[in-house]
Amino acid sequence: MTTSMAATHAASKRLKDAIFGASAACREAAAKYGADKVTNATMGVMMDDEGKLASIPTMERVFRSLTIEDYMRYAPIPGLPEYLDAVIDLTFADQKPEGYFGAIATSGGTGAIHHAVANYAERGDEVLTADWFWGTYNVICNECGSHLTNYKLFDEQQNFNRKDFADKFEGILKKQESLLTIINTPAHNPTGFSLTEEDWDCVLDLAKKYAAKGKKISILVDIAYIDYAGEKNETRRFMKKFGSLPDNILVMFAFSMSKGYTAYGQRTGALVAVSSSQEVITEFKEINKYTSRATWSNINRGAMTLLARIQQDKSTLAQFEKERDAFYQMIQSRGNLFMEEARACGLNALPYKGGFFLSVPAKDPQAVCDKLHDDLIFAVPLKLGIRIAACSVSAEKMKGVAAKVLKAQQAVEG
Repeated sequence: MTTSMAATHAASKRLKDAIFGASAACREAAAKYGADKVTNATMGVMMDDEGKLASIPTMERVFRSLTIEDYMRYAPIPGLPEYLDAVIDLTFADQKPEGYFGAIATSGGTGAIHHAVANYAERGDEVLTADWFWGTYNVICNECGSHLTNYKLFDEQQNFNRKDFADKFEGILKKQESLLTIINTPAHNPTGFSLTEEDWDCVLDLAKKYAAKGKKISILVDIAYIDYAGEKNETRRFMKKFGSLPDNILVMFAFSMSKGYTAYGQRTGALVAVSSSQEVITEFKEINKYTSRATWSNINRGAMTLLARIQQDKSTLAQFEKERDAFYQMIQSRGNLFMEEARACGLNALPYKGGFFLSVPAKDPQAVCDKLHDDLIFAVPLKLGIRIAACSVSAEKMKGVAAKVLKAQQAVEG
């Protein structure tokens, strides 16, 4: 008999991650055939066209200029005040809605999502997100005692499926007094899709309808990839809609330094909130400070200082944004190349607007990915399809990938 010392609620925990398996197969092929022969479309970090980890030069320069005290001293549990102010400004740019604002430093964007689920989803309740989603959402919900429910992200025309979103939203609120909805936009992971302003009108009309009935509605907007979605104010125009909402609608944002600052391993992010109620924001700060103390206590002081220093110096910020925009253009050109070739060969790729990833629906994603190994192409099998990382595949290697995906699909699915 197998002996388990774990508590009964924890004994069945097993972390299954398709990305790690795909990456391991890719490393094995690279060792056998040479990295130049292999197309690694599994990675969630930005690689330059020479296959090296890309880092924003100004970020690196400022980070190296910090003192040992900046790196090693404890930070306040809520985060450095100058960091929190900067994060609120960065979240909204020039599209700040009317309302009251709060922010709490978190361990990456993952930590922001964790705090939102831990504090705004009732234990045992359902949390709503799309059927194409980052798998960690499910892990966080399970860990926090809630359940993830999905709506279909796309309709038959590959637009936002407003009807299915509404059906699932309303169905849950027939059973629950509150609802947390996670919406990953713009530059959605794993598809690169973005909601339109009209899509947001649909979401907010539903929220206001049920808020008027006394339901508590929380919306978490995961903006991890927003800096690779387009011009900063254009991609944030929808945020103006979050002003002057009813007191019982809270909008939060999961902010991350991982992608926007190429600071993946520094694990620094924030949960940002906007509300028409000062009381709601005061509560937001208190309960999330408590949860931070109970998880990581406080986070990376050096990375928070880095962001604040860049934001406080206009010339440094201008240079930083120029360098980051060049990386955005690099990734966008790779994604656009894939989409152009997909249209040319008839591959049914999902609509890509920007960001690190794009996706192709598949009946048997694992089998299609395995077949792609014949061409030394390594992608990530998801539940509904395969994910291609535009962030890590050079333009040269991206050429022809769409046609090879179609060939693999036809071989597997007929």
